[in-house]
Amino acid sequence: MEQINEQQLTALELSTGTDYLKSGAASLEIHPLRDELYNELHSRPFHLLNSPAQITHIAVQHGGKFRDEEHQFLSQLCDRYQTSAPARTMPCYHQNFGLFSLRWERHLEFSSYTFIHEGPLTGVPFAKNAIEYVPKDWLNSIPGKVVVALHMVVEPSDGDEEPGVSVVRDYFDNLRLIGSRPHNGGAKVWTAFRLHNDGFGRMLIYNRGMTTAQLGRLVQRLLELETYRLMATLGVPMARQINGQLNGLESELKELTQQIANADEGYSDRELLSKMSQMAARSEAFRSQSNYRFAASLAYYDVVLHRLDVIKEDEITGHLTLREFLSRRLQPAVRTCQTVSTRLDDISRRITRASDLLRTRVETAVQEQNQQLLSSMDRRANLQLRLQQTVEGLSVAAISYYSIGLIKYLMDSIYGLGVSFNKDLVLGGAVPVVIFSVFMGTRFIHKRLIKDADH
Repeated sequence: MEQINEQQLTALELSTGTDYLKSGAASLEIHPLRDELYNELHSRPFHLLNSPAQITHIAVQHGGKFRDEEHQFLSQLCDRYQTSAPARTMPCYHQNFGLFSLRWERHLEFSSYTFIHEGPLTGVPFAKNAIEYVPKDWLNSIPGKVVVALHMVVEPSDGDEEPGVSVVRDYFDNLRLIGSRPHNGGAKVWTAFRLHNDGFGRMLIYNRGMTTAQLGRLVQRLLELETYRLMATLGVPMARQINGQLNGLESELKELTQQIANADEGYSDRELLSKMSQMAARSEAFRSQSNYRFAASLAYYDVVLHRLDVIKEDEITGHLTLREFLSRRLQPAVRTCQTVSTRLDDISRRITRASDLLRTRVETAVQEQNQQLLSSMDRRANLQLRLQQTVEGLSVAAISYYSIGLIKYLMDSIYGLGVSFNKDLVLGGAVPVVIFSVFMGTRFIHKRLIKDADH
């Protein structure tokens, strides 16, 4: 391979706009997405978290929209505190604003805002939360629809100073508690997976000696667990609504299939085809409406299961663990979406088969009509041929008659000039000659026309 010197390489870079990796004598062309692919693994780093801390987590659904609005929203907060704003293409942003810090992440259909206040409690847990340090007027203009709203309190503990279960239950408005010890007992987590009077969920963590990195990873995974388990259930209301409408659609399909089978009962194929087309359109409308939502629910559910695996929780005697509670409640919800999706696919296939059957019957009827039409055309063609032959015979007689008349006038003229001959004898002899000549001429013209038509 011919070597490229420094000047040639520089000129090549300037002319093509492509980066090159130089190693010794070799110059390698770099893929334009290489840096982005490397940075993708580090675009959402874990946050180092100290305890005690109060956290408020909000996830808003944007459906892939509001990118400019979100960037403007974050820029307004940064301008207020005179800090650097995130780049428009950044998927994750973390900034300390003094009394609180913000971690923002944008995903395919939602964005999360995590507000963190590190410091001791000013009262009992959840009496004052991290969101109270955030400007209210700015927060009220958040773009999107709030799906997740959670308050989290992180407290240090050596295990002996933790309050009893009855005290913890008071923090959760005396609701039934779900608890576990993640990271093999490195922390204790309490929650109720319910909304409280302030419209937020609550989660309490007692840190039993975890490092800032371990605690940051645990908190992020628990926040993701709360977010993804709610996003996974977004498809359930749609599944129930569609399932109710599928009952009527299935009854209509059963009745229509019966009408197709009873072909002798006077049902119009045109009417049946119209009904079948309407049913197919409704089925496809349900599919286009629900396919993404059901697929997303299944994907979010897989993420929830993964987060439950990585936190490695142990049981607290007398209480359901996070996995036990979510598996019991979340799995049926996701299966509802899968069942409705499967049922919708089955109805679509049945509509397709019924449509094919009806089209086959219609095509058979059309072929029979075409066969009858061709037979009728054959009969008409034969009739026209016979009429044509009759007309040809009459034409020969008529042409011969007028031709003999012309010959008679010609003979009278010749006889008048003084030429003596037997006019009756000559005229009688001309008759068969004229008839034969006209007949052969007509046949010649007929064959010539047929030959031209074949070509």
